[in-house]
Amino acid sequence: MDSQVHYLPLTPGLFSLLVFVFIGLIILIQLRILRYAYMKLGVGPGAALLLLFGSLIGSYFNIPITVLPDKQVMSGEVVDFFGMRYVVPLVTAWPGTVLAVNVGGAVIPTLMSTYLVLRYELWLKAAIAIVVVAAIIHAMATPVRGVGIAVPVLAPVVVTAILAFILSREYAAPLAYIGGSMGTLVGADLLNLDKIGGLGAPVASIGGAGTFDGIFLTGILAVLLAGIASPARPGLRA
Repeated sequence: MDSQVHYLPLTPGLFSLLVFVFIGLIILIQLRILRYAYMKLGVGPGAALLLLFGSLIGSYFNIPITVLPDKQVMSGEVVDFFGMRYVVPLVTAWPGTVLAVNVGGAVIPTLMSTYLVLRYELWLKAAIAIVVVAAIIHAMATPVRGVGIAVPVLAPVVVTAILAFILSREYAAPLAYIGGSMGTLVGADLLNLDKIGGLGAPVASIGGAGTFDGIFLTGILAVLLAGIASPARPGLRA
């Protein structure tokens, strides 16, 4: 069973699209067009690219937590939701719905968000960003049979970019990343754990299929949208 919980959350075509976006960022950063925007996130361009690359590669890996009993699970299908195509892994002799944590869509964003909160001491504003984004995303989250919980791909991006500007123009970039990633994880996945059972999903991955695309794009687009317009690079508080 261990090998079957690891799979790409999107179809190869859509996953390749994210890869092309990532390659485009590499080119723009090398041309120094987006270097300043990433510096506002609190990390250098190299570290930012490593973070995004780790999220892409990490999306393939899921860490199993527990098994939720389910009489019948789907296997080897592709599910359409809001223009996105999510992969239901091919499984055999499956005990039920395996609840797991996705490395690229949950573990890495959580570690990065923790770092940003500690670095800039954004305790209150980060908490507000997470709560507001979680509430909005929770209202949009939809249980999808065979996949788990899914949200419209651009919803986290738009919500977090706007909210980050409202909370702080100076720290908009880190707040966008924190609010977008953690708010999506909480609002879409954690607050809907009670709905996962009975969806027929062989693997319900927190930060995986259904939410990974939104979290990854939030890490790119929301941070850039917020960072480019910030008045100055955030400095380390005393």
